[in-house]
Amino acid sequence: MVTPEQVLSYWLDEVGPRGWYKGGSELDGQVREKFESTWAEAQDGACGLWLTSPIGALGYIILMDQFPRNMFRDQAAAFASDQSARAATKVAIEKDWDMKLPVPARQFFYLPLMHSENLIDQDRAVRLIATRMTDTDGHLRHARAHRTVIRQFGRFPYRNAALGRKTTKAEGDWLSDGGYMLALREVDDIAAGN
Repeated sequence: MVTPEQVLSYWLDEVGPRGWYKGGSELDGQVREKFESTWAEAQDGACGLWLTSPIGALGYIILMDQFPRNMFRDQAAAFASDQSARAATKVAIEKDWDMKLPVPARQFFYLPLMHSENLIDQDRAVRLIATRMTDTDGHLRHARAHRTVIRQFGRFPYRNAALGRKTTKAEGDWLSDGGYMLALREVDDIAAGN
């Protein structure tokens, strides 16, 4: 089993900002090879001690929230540990551990809330990013866009296929018309006063 420090070293230093949201089969395979067994052990409760410090908690959150999205892209397992990541995030934020780590690493404390299909979590993600991050890379814009999707549909329609959910006509039309890009445009229009 790897350590939280190894998770952070890999994700923050090796992959870094250029690779975090890029994805691709090479990165996905690398994450799977390095971290899938630790993720599976964490699913069984083996990483509880990680949740006793800011660095450990951030390593746990990245392991449970970010890595499955790479390891299991377009599969239901990509979202299998979201609840664990959200629970860890909420405890860490309550203890202000997010504020002990610098931007851009801090954003990973908030992403489990942004990935949630619960509007209360979405509102909290927007609020935290607005008050605890410098928004130089569009974090707030994306948080608002995620919230827009949840306000409109109560879920992320682009997850439906992976999760075996039936797509409604409204969701299908939205996906065909641009999906997430529509949510970004709506956020931009509101910001521009249109």
